[in-house]
Amino acid sequence: MPLTLPMPARAQAQLSGSGIHVTRSGRPVLTDVDMLVTPQSRWGVVGENGRGKSTLLHVLAGTLTPDAGTIRRHGTLGVAEQSLPIHDDRTVGDVIDIELATAHAAVAALDATASDLSHEREGAAEAFADALTAAEQLDAWDADRRVDIALEALGAETNRDRPLSTLSVGQRYRVRLACLLGAEHDFLLLDEPTNHLDADGLAFLTSSLRAHRGGVVLVSHDRALLSDVATTILDLDPSIDDRPRVYGGGYETYREGRESEWERWVAEYEQQRADHARLTQDLSEAQNRLVSGWRPPKGTGKHQRATRAPALVRSVHRRRDDLEKHAITVPDPPLRFRMPELPARPGTAFVRAEAVQVADRLRGPVSLTVESGDRLVIAGPNGAGKSSLLAVLEGSLEPTDGTVRRARTARLRLLSQESMRESDRSVHDLFETQLEQTRRDAGAGESPSLSSLGLLSSADRRRPFSALSMGQQRRVDLALALAARPHVLLLDEPTNHLSITLVDELTEALEVTAAAVVVATHDRQMRRDLAAWPQLRLTG
Repeated sequence: MPLTLPMPARAQAQLSGSGIHVTRSGRPVLTDVDMLVTPQSRWGVVGENGRGKSTLLHVLAGTLTPDAGTIRRHGTLGVAEQSLPIHDDRTVGDVIDIELATAHAAVAALDATASDLSHEREGAAEAFADALTAAEQLDAWDADRRVDIALEALGAETNRDRPLSTLSVGQRYRVRLACLLGAEHDFLLLDEPTNHLDADGLAFLTSSLRAHRGGVVLVSHDRALLSDVATTILDLDPSIDDRPRVYGGGYETYREGRESEWERWVAEYEQQRADHARLTQDLSEAQNRLVSGWRPPKGTGKHQRATRAPALVRSVHRRRDDLEKHAITVPDPPLRFRMPELPARPGTAFVRAEAVQVADRLRGPVSLTVESGDRLVIAGPNGAGKSSLLAVLEGSLEPTDGTVRRARTARLRLLSQESMRESDRSVHDLFETQLEQTRRDAGAGESPSLSSLGLLSSADRRRPFSALSMGQQRRVDLALALAARPHVLLLDEPTNHLSITLVDELTEALEVTAAAVVVATHDRQMRRDLAAWPQLRLTG
């Protein structure tokens, strides 16, 4: 009984892409991507939404043919996409059987050839030896146990008869991920695998990926996972030559390289702008001299004026040629977030909560005081009341027990987990309205301009708020909170829907701003970055 299903290539496995180009609706999505994935390599793929990360996984998996470039695959693939079928009539056991089909077939082949061998059939010894080699290579006897361990560790459904249609989206994600981790494919292609995982699940995923004996290509916004797992980073964000960047040495090397790349980009752009402005001025002056700038002294003859004119014409042509040769070819550098100066009142207690509770939302009593310049991380499991406590501090939610006192004229602003704003007004109009409110607040000082924050492009600033993506709306909410020049900035899961780059920039800004900052976050990397801050833990 020969094994017809694909066998893992193990040490000989290889997955490579060369010169990958993908275009959709006339817009380049991937441009000249090269990568080589070998056993033990750990690739992290990063970039803003829409930069082609999921598209690249489809190309590597063979479900999408690139417009140009070559893909070579040798070995087995396990693929976890972000989306799942809405209607799925399979059971948990069906999904497990699909991922472990080769292992199950190897065990069946070994049993069949053992029976043939016991009956001394011709060729049975050779067939049994081949089947045994395949089963050992797959560690086939342990495959189901590996999946069971992964299901348990990820908090997934362990009943194999349970229909997928009866599970939540998160439960189905965890079942699929557990099957992939237990199957031990040569290559794992994972698109945002941390979605729907709790702290224990994240820890198990991290250890499994680090121990995986094959290669991994990981698309993720989870900076902690990238830092803990990835050894090579492929950056698909815009670059000065519109080509992707590859950084060896892991996530920290990528962060340093990205910063150096941005500084070089800005320097070249500013230099080209300065050269262009100088040459434009030279051309304008030459044209002025040609038209009216040269006035020969009285008594100068016509012949002398005539000999002077061609030189002026040549000067104009020469400067026009110089200007064309020095056209600005470097694209505008990416936006960088700039935290505005926020106010402080040393020694002032801006908000004081005493024994506060919110029925069914915040068990207490909780007491705390936020003074000017304070830093605080609010921690605790889901449902402990972190969001409710922030809303109580801001004043948008009244406690059912306890008291809250705020300093007169204190400005507190809350960035909620999700945007609660529904508006067809342009981003510019929303921001101007907030500025007017801030200006009416005596002593608020000068508010930042929308462009100075570096959060939105000029085109996005003109668009209706309702037409923006979730990530762009999140940027608007942050801009509006900062426009109020708050004394206290309250941030509820501030990493939600924001890019890796912006989260890094925001984290650095929170460390140095004069305003008091209170943060509630599950983001592991942000918690690491803010580990020195005082912490208030809610127990739920």
